[in-house]
Amino acid sequence: MSEFDIIEKYFTPNQCEQNQVELGIGDDGALVNIPETHNLVVTTDMLVSGVHFPENTSPEDIACKALAVNLSDLAAMGANPRWFTLAISFPEINTDWLERFANSLMKQAEFYNISLIGGDTNKGPLSITIQALGQVPKSKALRRSTAKKGDYIYCTGTLGDAALGLAILQGKQTVIDDEDRNYLMKRLNCPTPRLGTGLSLRSGASAAIDVSDGLINDLQHILDASSNEEQGDIGAVLNLENLPLSDSLKRYLGEVDAWEMALAGGDDYELCFTVSEAEQDLLITSLSNAGCIFTCIGRVTGKKGIELQNAGARVNLNLNGFEHFVETVNKPTRVSSADG
Repeated sequence: MSEFDIIEKYFTPNQCEQNQVELGIGDDGALVNIPETHNLVVTTDMLVSGVHFPENTSPEDIACKALAVNLSDLAAMGANPRWFTLAISFPEINTDWLERFANSLMKQAEFYNISLIGGDTNKGPLSITIQALGQVPKSKALRRSTAKKGDYIYCTGTLGDAALGLAILQGKQTVIDDEDRNYLMKRLNCPTPRLGTGLSLRSGASAAIDVSDGLINDLQHILDASSNEEQGDIGAVLNLENLPLSDSLKRYLGEVDAWEMALAGGDDYELCFTVSEAEQDLLITSLSNAGCIFTCIGRVTGKKGIELQNAGARVNLNLNGFEHFVETVNKPTRVSSADG
C-alpha cells in the first residue's frame, strides 16, 4: 500500500465541511481563506512512541490525545479550531492499526468540527505530529504575558488525574475500583480540550495558558512572561485548600500527596487563567452561563515566586519528588505561534 493509498483510504473521508477551505487534501498544499477581521493561530505537537506514550497504547487513545493536546493550545488562546494537518510515521503498515487510529481521529475531528486539510506519511519509528489552526478575532487572542498584579488566578476542571493515571500505568499506584481506574486512564489518554471556556475567556481574562507541564510550572510561565519594567517581577499565592481535586484522586491519595500531584503532575490539559478584580464578576457570569467548570485558586502578587498556603498558613511541598512520574512518558513536544 503506497503513501497515496493510505491517505486516500484512511484520511480523506469524513472531512468536516467548511466553506473557508478552498483546496484541501490532494494537492501540494491546502488553501484556506481567513477573514480580515481575524488572526490565524497555529500550534504544533509531536508525540513519539516510547517517549510521549507507552508502546502498547491503543491507536484510539493515541489519536484522541494527539488531537486534543493541540486543541488545548487553541483553547488557551481563545481560538476557534478550524483545520489541522497530520504527519505520521510508522515502522510497518498495519491496516488494523491504521483503521482504528483513523476512525478515532476522524471521530474527534467531527466532534470538534475541525477539518483535516493535509499532511504526510513515512516509514520510521511510530510518531504523530499534528498542526492545528484556529481563528480568533483580532485583538482578542489570550496571551501568557498580560497578567497583572492583583489579578485572581483560576483553573478549569480538576488537577492531578492524568498524573495518577500515569502512576497506575507505571505500576506505582494501585487503584482497585474499575470506575475510578477507567476515569483516571481516560483523563490521561483522552483529555478534553476546554474550547468553550477559551471562547468565554476572551471577554475578560487577562492571561491564560493550558496546563500541560503541571500547574506550578505553567503558572510560572504566565508570571515570567508578564513580569516587565512597568510592574516589575510578579508572583502568586496559591490556596491549596481550593485546588480542584476529583473524588477518584482523593480516594487514593492523602492531602499532601494530592496537592503535590495536582501542582506538579502535569498532562491535565486544563486552562489556568487570570482575571482582574474589575472584570471578575462579569467573567464568572459568562463562564457560568456557558456551563464551564472553574475554581479560584489564588492571586497574583508583587512578590516574585509562588507561595503555597493552606487556610492562610504557608506550606512547603517537595514538588521535585514528582519528576519520577514522567520518566517513561514525557509531555508532547510543541511549538505554538500566532500569525496576523
